[in-house]
This record gives sequence, structure tokens and C-alpha cells, in this order.
Amino acid sequence: MTEAEEYDVVVLGAGPVGENVADRVRAAGLSCAVVESELVGGECSYWACMPSKALLRPVVARAEARRVPGLRQSVQGPLDARAVLDHRDAYTSHWKDDGQVAWLDGIGAHLYRGHGRLYGTRKVSVTSPEGEHHVLTARHAVAVCTGSRAQLPDLAGLADVNPWTSREATSAQEVPGRLVVVGGGVVAAEMATAWQALGAQVTMLVRGEGLLPRMEPFAGELVADALREAGAELRTHTSVTDVVRNVATGAVTVSVRGPEGDERLVADEILFATGRAPRTDDIGLETIGLDPGSWLPVDDSCRVEGSDWLYGVGDVNHRALLTHQGKYQARIAGAAIAARAAGTPVLESDRWGAHNATADHVAVPQVVFTDPEAASAGLTLAEAEAAGRRVRSVDYDMSGVAGAGLYGDGYTGRARMIVDEDRGVLLGVTFVGPGVGELIHSATVAIAGEVPVERLWHAVPSYPTISEVWLRLLETYRG
Repeated sequence: MTEAEEYDVVVLGAGPVGENVADRVRAAGLSCAVVESELVGGECSYWACMPSKALLRPVVARAEARRVPGLRQSVQGPLDARAVLDHRDAYTSHWKDDGQVAWLDGIGAHLYRGHGRLYGTRKVSVTSPEGEHHVLTARHAVAVCTGSRAQLPDLAGLADVNPWTSREATSAQEVPGRLVVVGGGVVAAEMATAWQALGAQVTMLVRGEGLLPRMEPFAGELVADALREAGAELRTHTSVTDVVRNVATGAVTVSVRGPEGDERLVADEILFATGRAPRTDDIGLETIGLDPGSWLPVDDSCRVEGSDWLYGVGDVNHRALLTHQGKYQARIAGAAIAARAAGTPVLESDRWGAHNATADHVAVPQVVFTDPEAASAGLTLAEAEAAGRRVRSVDYDMSGVAGAGLYGDGYTGRARMIVDEDRGVLLGVTFVGPGVGELIHSATVAIAGEVPVERLWHAVPSYPTISEVWLRLLETYRG
């Protein structure tokens, strides 16, 4: 059976990004259909942000408790892995999406379950799991919010090994005895931290020089030091040349090439955390003249270049592959769609206006939930210099802040701020240390608000808190 229905907006993908687009256009009074082939709530809710942080929270809490006199002796034993995994399962709603479906229904969006594909201009075809076929027409806009998937390397026979990707790493029901983690980015660092603490013997294979290459170099160095101290093995300048799983034992043999030559490692599981690819390979891009499997180039309202109706929001546009940044883009895109539908001008020249995702370029925040945490907002020193800015970087050892010492004995951390010397504003800030994840939003506000450094001098941090590092950075800058 084929049913044709018309809406003001059709959203392809019901993850956090698609949900937020739907919420914004519904708030503006537009009708909206949302198409989802898996679970409403998407990658973040079931295989990324929520389960990974549920795994990491007990790890970090135990590490911090061990730094507190009078408490450390009570938390010297191993984590209860089963309890941690059960807690993780609860935070994924046991991979059921009833609550999020109810939320979509509550805002008045119409959910279509099934595989959605573009079907020419302003049209989306949906094939449901039961074989029903729907053709949805959008009066104003189609928003592609299908996200990204793990990208696996081109290794012969890899599929036969059934390797872990980020999905398996966040949803596994048993702790592997030996885990090889391939990669040095955020997923690799976080999952190595979690599974090492839960009882696995982790070996990290990093092709580059170290961890967290998109952050300031000291961030990866401090996280690597902590992982080694926890018992993980890190090998840099090392690549995987072959992977084979023994059918009889289930063990994985990993052939590697590193500074010491070729070697073979044996593990119970192998996680490839080697990048992301857009989930646009089978959504009908070819029907509108775009290449299947490509990232979608967009303007600052998230409208696809060369189109007046198609939007690419979240990971698919490759601007900032972070859930919170995708939700930000969704709020911008939803406002722009509503404005254009109403015939209201969308001011592209209004850099910080309601219809421009300017923060994608200058004020992207991120927290890596390792121990220590690594948090950043804006540009790194290398990025600022590459952009031709006249900058000055200011570093401070966070252990010198009174609040850090109170937070835990042996507090180790570092802070850096990047100052635009021509404009007198911050371009970037990085904090590494226990508890800094809750500190980074202050940096995001300062950067997005383009608060002059001289005005920040009047933003007095409470004593004795870790946030007093702001005062120390400014004092160091002033000299």
C-alpha cells in the first residue's frame, strides 16, 4: 500500500538533532513528519553519549574518591562490573525508545518508522518494517539528520572478525579479558579508560604521536600518562596490518607494525575507533544530483549549498561531530526554516543572529570524560596560528589553585588560554584535570560572547574553587 502525505517539514532521522529540528519547527506552528529506521533518540541515546558516560562515571568517581583523605581506603577494591553495566543499560532505557516516541508525539510531530530516502525535490519515500510504503512531500523543507557511523579501515577479512566499533564498545554485556583499542581520539581514550577500569587489559594502538590529536598536545599527554598508570599499554606510531579471529577459541590475533618492527598481539576483542563516515550512502542523494555517502556542504543556516529546500544538520555536514553542537545547529536550522516559511528575512550578515550557526567556527566546546578530564572550547594554539591570528598563549599549572588541592591530593592538571592580541578577546581555552568538564562552559561563554580580557578581570571566581584558575591565567597574562 502506498500513502502520500504532505507536511510543512520532513525530518530524516530522529536522533537528538532531528528531534530538535522537529521541536523548533513545531514551536513555530509548522507541521512536521519525522522518519526513523532504528530507535528514536539516535546514536547519542543508545550507543554513544549516554551509555559511554554511564560506563565512565563510576570509573572517574572512584579515581576522585581515592584522592580524598579519609575516603581512599574505602574505595580500593575493584568496580562491580555487573552493576556498572546494569546502570548503563538503565540509561539506555534497555534500548527501548518508548519515552522518546512519547516526547515526539507530545510536540505533535508525526513519526514514520522505516527506511527513508529522498525521492526527488521535497519528497521522501518511506518503507516501513512491515513493507508499507509512504511518500511524504515537504511544502518548505527536508532536513537530513541521519548522523554518522563508525568508519572501519580497509583491511581484508575484517568483517569476518566482528570487530567492535563505538556501538559494541558502549553496549557490550561482558568485560573482555584483553581488549585492543585501535585509535587515539576521543572514543578510543574514553573506552580504553572505561574497560581498563572494569577489568580488561587494554592495549592501545595509535598511528600518530599520541592521544587526542585535535586538542592541545598536553591534553593527550596527561590522559596517556593516567592510562599507563592505570595499567593500559599505549603504543604510538603503530598501525594494524591484519586481524584474524580464531573460530575455535574466539581469540583475535592482531598483526601490527611499529617502531620495533612487525609483531602479533592476541586479544579477546578489538575496538576500531578510527573515525566517522556520514550516514548518507542510502538516503537517495542521487535523486537530487548529490553523491551518495558524501558529507553535505551547508551554509551557516545549515541549508545545503545550491538548494532552497534541503538542510543538512548535525554530523552529516561535518562541521562539528558532537551531539551538543548538532542540537545547536538544529535550533538554528529550525529557526531558519520557520523564518523562510513565513517569508521573514534570514539575515546572513547577522553573524550571531538567530539563523547563523556561527559557534561552529569559533566556539565549539568538548569534554573528554577520561581521568583526568580534558575540556576545550574554541581554537587550539596551532589552529589560531594557522588561521593567521596574532595570538598569545598563557599556561598555568592547575595544581597551584587552592580549590584543586582541596578537590583531591596530588591534583594534576593544566590550563591554557589563547588571546587574540589584536582584539583583546579569547579565541580558545583548554583545561585538563579532574572535574574540569563542569568548568568549560565559562570558557564557552567568554569566547562566544567575545568578552574583552579586561572585562574578564572583573569576573571574580569564588574561593576556594577550581574556577580560580581563571584569575591565575589572567594574572599570568597581565604579568
